[in-house]
Amino acid sequence: MTNKMISRVEGQELILERVFNAPRELVFKAFSEAEHLKHWWGPRGWTLTVCNVDFRPGGIWHYCMKCQDKNQGDFYGVESWGKAIYQDIVKNEKIELVDFFSDAEGNELEGMPSSQVTITFLEHEGKTKLINVGRYASAEALQAVMDMGMEQGISETYDRFEEHLQSLQ
Repeated sequence: MTNKMISRVEGQELILERVFNAPRELVFKAFSEAEHLKHWWGPRGWTLTVCNVDFRPGGIWHYCMKCQDKNQGDFYGVESWGKAIYQDIVKNEKIELVDFFSDAEGNELEGMPSSQVTITFLEHEGKTKLINVGRYASAEALQAVMDMGMEQGISETYDRFEEHLQSLQ
């Protein structure tokens, strides 16, 4: 893996940057279509058993990640539901959404931090630089998701994304 994720915390924002060896149009497409997302979204050992995407402002992405890896101990067989509501989309350039933990019906889970996310796709020497900024209600809410291992989870997710992009080219 040549491109490692850069992550930093600034107050109540988590900023993630990574360069993917793929054209911007492909990176954007793989972020916006269920048939791509189900191949790479989630940490290693987890698969999307549900992935419903209505990719438009006001549309919803509702998904379920399930741990299929027996080596992950207590996590094996666990389901984690998530939901995003798309707010603004600029094709091949930007996706803005609100992201939160949900139940199978799509109801937001009480007491779990949600975030306002802006994903920017930039041309970078024939590759694509992806910048993901997640803004939380407070520094404490951000710390709560960091304590859940989100940084490692996103790093593994981005590794899987790179592998998926390579398989398409």
